[in-house]
Amino acid sequence: MHKTILVTGATGTVGKEVVQHLSMVEDDVRVRAGVHSVIKGENLKRLPGVEIVEMDFNDQESMEAAFTHVEKVFLITPFTAGQVDMAKRLVDEARKKGVQHIVKLSALGADASPGIQLGRWHREIEQYIEDSGIAYTFLRPSSFMQNFINYHAESIKQEGKFYQPTGDGKVGYIDVEDIAAVATEVLLGTGHEGKAYDLTGPEALSSRKIAQILSEVTGKQVEFVDVPEAAAFDAMVSHGAQDWMANALLELYRVQRAGHSSITNDTVERLTGRPPRTFRQFAEDCKSAFV
Repeated sequence: MHKTILVTGATGTVGKEVVQHLSMVEDDVRVRAGVHSVIKGENLKRLPGVEIVEMDFNDQESMEAAFTHVEKVFLITPFTAGQVDMAKRLVDEARKKGVQHIVKLSALGADASPGIQLGRWHREIEQYIEDSGIAYTFLRPSSFMQNFINYHAESIKQEGKFYQPTGDGKVGYIDVEDIAAVATEVLLGTGHEGKAYDLTGPEALSSRKIAQILSEVTGKQVEFVDVPEAAAFDAMVSHGAQDWMANALLELYRVQRAGHSSITNDTVERLTGRPPRTFRQFAEDCKSAFV
């Protein structure tokens, strides 16, 4: 009999990668991709073994439909002001429907004290899951390599520059493909219940080193511009970020600038059997996004 795994936030950066990885598994697995809009999830529908379900985290009826006959959940909540309450509603529904295992996408440093606001939100959700009685695993990745596409590709293409207030701080950036590979192992494997995994790439890189790699891969000069926090705040707000969101991101950038995100480990390799992808590999595969 098939096993149904629900992936919430299935059209996001990590969610869609997890759906794709699960769809390639030969075991009898059915992937239910939870999407805010069926139209946005159209591409996922073409993947083998994937069904699309429209989910509104504030609509009980859609939640009940999404969780029906689900054994496991890969839990992603959107970066919104109400993300903690949304996650708690998802966990409550999972408990009502008898879900056996929740794998939550968290963040590196979620267990730090006092930590930063982003981490505290994730940790509050983690604790709610722990108290639910459902078996759980927490994946705590470092910052995504794909953020350079999501947030910087346009300025790199147009100006040959990217801007952020991180100075010479190094970050153990991770490719979301590695997060998805770990998620697939945890969802389909055994012995991961009750564990939290910190996930990083193989090397800690400064923004200047990132610019150098992008220059070499694309064949065009790419420059990192270290901007003051006030300028970064204004830029984020001008692009539609609310004040609370911009402040939370600035707090993360301060951690990176101070070098506290330079952690690397071998967790990806231990769980998947292969080393995590380097930033150069990512840049080569995604070169078209930057030129």
